[in-house]
Amino acid sequence: MDQHTGFSLMQPAGTNAEYRRLSDHVMHDLGLEAFCQAVSSDAKESRFITNVLSQITDDAKVSEYRRQIFGDILRLPELRSTMLELFGKIQFMKDFSTMHKTTDEELGLWHLFHRLDELDSYIRTVETMRECLSDERIRSEGLTSLRDYITELYDEACFAEMKKDIAALKMKASDVQSVTLGVNVNERFEAVSIGLVSVNKKPFKKSGIVSNFADAIAARDKLRDTADWDGDMHYQFIDKEKTSDVSAFIEKLGGLSAVRNMPFVDGHIRSTVLNTINDGAAANSTFYLETVMNKMLSSLVKKLRDTLTKYANVAIVNVSGLVPEFIYYIRCAEFIGGLMEKGCVFCEAQPAADDETSMTARGFYNLKLAMNMEDVSEIVSNDLIFDKNHTVYILTGANRGGKTTITQAVGQLFVLAQGGLFVPAESFRYVPCDCIYTHFPADEDKTMDLGRLGEECVRFKEIFSQATSRSLLLLNETFSTTSFEEGYYIARDSVKALLTKAVRTIYNTHMHKLGGDAEELSRESSGAGAASLIMRTENGKRSFKVALAQPEGSSYAKDIAEKYGVTYDMLVSGS
Repeated sequence: MDQHTGFSLMQPAGTNAEYRRLSDHVMHDLGLEAFCQAVSSDAKESRFITNVLSQITDDAKVSEYRRQIFGDILRLPELRSTMLELFGKIQFMKDFSTMHKTTDEELGLWHLFHRLDELDSYIRTVETMRECLSDERIRSEGLTSLRDYITELYDEACFAEMKKDIAALKMKASDVQSVTLGVNVNERFEAVSIGLVSVNKKPFKKSGIVSNFADAIAARDKLRDTADWDGDMHYQFIDKEKTSDVSAFIEKLGGLSAVRNMPFVDGHIRSTVLNTINDGAAANSTFYLETVMNKMLSSLVKKLRDTLTKYANVAIVNVSGLVPEFIYYIRCAEFIGGLMEKGCVFCEAQPAADDETSMTARGFYNLKLAMNMEDVSEIVSNDLIFDKNHTVYILTGANRGGKTTITQAVGQLFVLAQGGLFVPAESFRYVPCDCIYTHFPADEDKTMDLGRLGEECVRFKEIFSQATSRSLLLLNETFSTTSFEEGYYIARDSVKALLTKAVRTIYNTHMHKLGGDAEELSRESSGAGAASLIMRTENGKRSFKVALAQPEGSSYAKDIAEKYGVTYDMLVSGS
């Protein structure tokens, strides 16, 4: 797994854990491929969940850190719903934010207003997240650290001060009711320049009969000595005979019907701005006004844009990076919580010291089986331990008696526990493994070159070279594709080699003779021990329960014949 930078919900700060990736066929062999797909129907989320579970580390601090987080999220459904709502807002803001605007020309005053609104939403989102994580029922190191991390981001970005500044300085786009422009003219009364005088929160009022513009310029006492604006929100009338240049100029702003075809009253043209604008004039006028303001406010706009982008990056980029990790816990909590409501038993996995028994599982069962059963009360659970005397289990039993099911279940316990999830068992105490290896029968098309036995030997040698005393190895009918004598010879040597490495192993096989050799193999080993594990039968019926015992019978050929339907009774009955 790539080392995380910054804060993570996957591993505690300062952790230098080493990860190994479980191959796709391991996830498939354990039935966890189906689990990940069932947890989330969203392909992206499902891939992330698969990626987390398939990245294995034997650092117990990582699995314990994750377990605490998952426990909080499973226990607090309101936390899940609130965080999902916030994540939806964050995603919406990421998708539709104006943050992609970079040039001064693109970022006009209107975009600036919108960005202030966005920043306000960002701040509120971060505040809500911080409040949600301040729930006194939250006990995990990960979520309390996340709360502190978000608080740190909030304080570093000065969000509290920025929030006050927004309230004091921003003018929402909906509050802008009018814009005042100043027009400079020459002696021929031609417009030579235009500038922004003010952005107003009040609309201009429709005037009654007042002095028109011609009167204003004709009377010296009405000429203003300065260009200062007195805040009057009423329109000035324009003399009909003096309006040609100004009219043309104003029409250039966007086609406003301000001085055209107006009624002539008492020698004056009554000028009121119509509520309707011809054709595409609205867009043109808005564009022109925005261009003017961009030119005049370019330095201010750029400064504010850079500042707001910095704040937004803190609020969104940093926090949104944690969303997939949080979603991992939420989706798994929803799915496992649903199974628990259905009646399935789950427990929190507990870490065991290295010098203790390396695994103690009580009342565990196959998760994939539970997912596909309507009545989970029919599930048969089992107990199993790994310790010095029980390092390699040679599992035998009748065909379709549950050997593969229990082999899968042990692997599932480790993967789910190390992913921080509750596990399908009454109790589970374990030493994390550094990797999980499976050796299940290969597809026919993968054995064309070497033959099935050759392919099995190559795969096993590769696995053995990589496995350590902290690994978990699950073998399913390995070396069973050849004759009993050849298969037994290879299998016996393989078990002896596994004992020298003390690799935790379950070897599911039809070779009853190999199970009978367990005690002898343990005596030959310098440390780790092998044990015979059987799928018990009761009154000739499969119980799906395991027990430490010598193999029930020794007929490997009979099991194979039953598996492929070639016993006398099966052949003549056509079953």
